Amino acid sequence: MDTASLAESNVSAGYTGCRITHALVKLALPVICLLHTSNSRASEFNSAVPMRDKGASTYYVPCNIEGYGNVEMLVDTGSAYTTINEDALGVLKKQGLATYVKDLKAKMADGSHRVVPVYRIATINVGDDCEIEDVEAAVLPGKTRSLLGLSALNKAGPIIFSTNPPQLTLSNCEKTN
Repeated sequence: MDTASLAESNVSAGYTGCRITHALVKLALPVICLLHTSNSRASEFNSAVPMRDKGASTYYVPCNIEGYGNVEMLVDTGSAYTTINEDALGVLKKQGLATYVKDLKAKMADGSHRVVPVYRIATINVGDDCEIEDVEAAVLPGKTRSLLGLSALNKAGPIIFSTNPPQLTLSNCEKTN
């Protein structure tokens, strides 16, 4: 599809109110319109959490898993589930803060498949002022790093993932303070 057709299809799909004529800019039409409509809903984005770039385009946010403690979680929008490790699960289960949901056949980052249990975690605090409740988390073996996946991010959506500056902006957060 050429850029003119792409832009025309975007306009017909509801991106009205943006009149841009340059072909290259037409590719950015959905983003421009999203930014335009986001301004009217800017109050929805009520929690900005600085991310730490650990290299290789991996970004981490400070979190606190209720009953377990502070943990840096890798923000992973490609993961359907938030993940915790077996050590964290053991601590949470002893306190009644994790409830078994199901087993899941998961495709791991290395392409292998594994059956992992999924538990509902009572509360994950992202940054200083975003509390997310009842998060389904897949449990990975050993002391693997924790991922902040879509099972949590969707509850705090819409979100903005920015790399410059590195920041995760969340909506629909229960304030922790």
